[in-house]
Amino acid sequence: MPRLAPLAETADTRLTEGDKGLPPRAAGLTVREFLDTAPRLGEFWTPLLALDRAALEHNAGTIQQWCDERGLELMPHGKTTMAPALWRLQLDGGATGLTLATPGQVRTARGFGVGTIMLANALVAPDALAWVAAELADPAFEFWSWADSLETVEAMERGLAAASDANGAPALGRPLAVLVELGAGGGRTGARGLDEALVIARRIADSPVLRLAGVAGYEGSLGHDRSSVAIAAVRDYLADLVELHGAVRTLADPAAGPLIVTAGGSAYLDLVADVFAPEIEAGAGRGDTRWVLRSGASLVHDDGFYRGISPIHRELTPAMRGYARVVSHPEPGLALLDGGKRDLPYDEGLPVPLAVASALGAEGRPLDEASVTAVNDQHAYLRGEAGAALPVAIGDVVALGLSHPCTAFDKWRWIPVVEHAGSDLVVDLVHTRF
Repeated sequence: MPRLAPLAETADTRLTEGDKGLPPRAAGLTVREFLDTAPRLGEFWTPLLALDRAALEHNAGTIQQWCDERGLELMPHGKTTMAPALWRLQLDGGATGLTLATPGQVRTARGFGVGTIMLANALVAPDALAWVAAELADPAFEFWSWADSLETVEAMERGLAAASDANGAPALGRPLAVLVELGAGGGRTGARGLDEALVIARRIADSPVLRLAGVAGYEGSLGHDRSSVAIAAVRDYLADLVELHGAVRTLADPAAGPLIVTAGGSAYLDLVADVFAPEIEAGAGRGDTRWVLRSGASLVHDDGFYRGISPIHRELTPAMRGYARVVSHPEPGLALLDGGKRDLPYDEGLPVPLAVASALGAEGRPLDEASVTAVNDQHAYLRGEAGAALPVAIGDVVALGLSHPCTAFDKWRWIPVVEHAGSDLVVDLVHTRF
């Protein structure tokens, strides 16, 4: 099982008074010095986001094994957490690379030594193209970008043509690997149909500065549940992606190495594996294609959206919890908590009250007949079911299950990590890089 360890790059970083949630005594200490004091969760201030080390390690091992058993590479989407310590957990556990969403995120990952990166987006900014061109001077660096139109290809060519090194010589040491992105009507980005995608593929194959390296797509925008309609739409789309791969194989240079076929968020990964399976089996001896899953939320999982839609939710454990304190009890059936939109995710479901305790880190009692019905910037509305009285008092701390890790981490610079569920010993501080 992969293990989460404090990241050497942040061990000597000094904590400050401005670091949200940390206890006052942490200010001025390095991360290493603070952790050496064996801090307890009860010292931290609310509102707070905390992580569970045992759950993170379990989930990292679970999703990696799931991919290995199906012949899939895992390049998890790093934008979910933007936390290098969590990237390293999965890379050390067998992930072959990292997926990212913006050039700035790519630059951050390179700064932490990540050597295999997929940009699940088009790379068209001239400055970013120049930077990537310089990075490609490192022969060990693997990098792919996506393109979904001829205009995208032309913008990439212009940016690379303008890129030069300090002496004015062309900076691009080798062609930039590009995946043709297939979309679908009503979806997000991506060429709208196989014919359009093939035109783009031919154009990339003819480019002097780009290399046709495979096909890519995102099926998650085609459904938001496990209904038969959503599943059919996702399956049809993935079948088209496989068909596009077959056509691209005839255009790409076989001497340039294996092609990439990539799909898969964390909602429909079972369908990705199922549709890809016959092609993976048929090509097992050829080694001409790498089949890549990009699931990012599976590492943290949640108590909301992904718990409801993930096909492997029973095998994963929610690894994040929110904590907020009761600061007002204006009516019998209403309490206001001190955590809101600036602290906790709310875009894919509101926080779910799990337990209430007299203090942060103390043993809690279940809070079953209550729900969070709304959030403001710094408040959450906790209401009793059907107007029932709430068994909470001013100063109590409510533990909250959260939904959608992708919008949880961006609100925090340092996130305490406890040993396991039920423990209040803080064993790490995860540093985000948003």
